[in-house]
Amino acid sequence: MARIVGVDIPRNKKIQISITYIYGIGRSNGMDIIKKANINPETRVRDLTEEEVGRLREVIDREYRVEGDLRREVQMNIKRLMDIGCYRGLRHRRGMPLRGQRTRTNARTRRGRKGQAIGIKKKTKK
Repeated sequence: MARIVGVDIPRNKKIQISITYIYGIGRSNGMDIIKKANINPETRVRDLTEEEVGRLREVIDREYRVEGDLRREVQMNIKRLMDIGCYRGLRHRRGMPLRGQRTRTNARTRRGRKGQAIGIKKKTKK
C-alpha cells in the first residue's frame, strides 16, 4: 500500500481513482497531479515504482494544500464566521443549513430528528 501525505491509498485501484482518497484532491486535481508527475493514469498503484511515488509526493507537497493543513484552514474559516456573528456563522453555530435550504421539512441530516410522532395506543382488555 502506497503512503502519500500520511494516507494509505488503495493498491488495487488505478492511480487516478486512488489518489482521490487524499482529502483535498478530487478527480480533476488528481488528473493534474498525475500529468505533472508524468505517470500513466491507467497504472495500478501496486505497479508504481518508488520513483513515481516520490514524484507524486513532490508535486502534491509543492503545489497543493491537502489533509491536515486544508482541514485546519476550513475549520478556521468556519470559526471566523462564527466569531464575527454573520448569518452563516450563526447557522453553523446552531447546526442548521446555511445555504438557503428549507428547514420546515427535509433538513434531517443537519438538524437531526427531534422525536418521532407517537401513534394512538390500543387499550388493553382487563
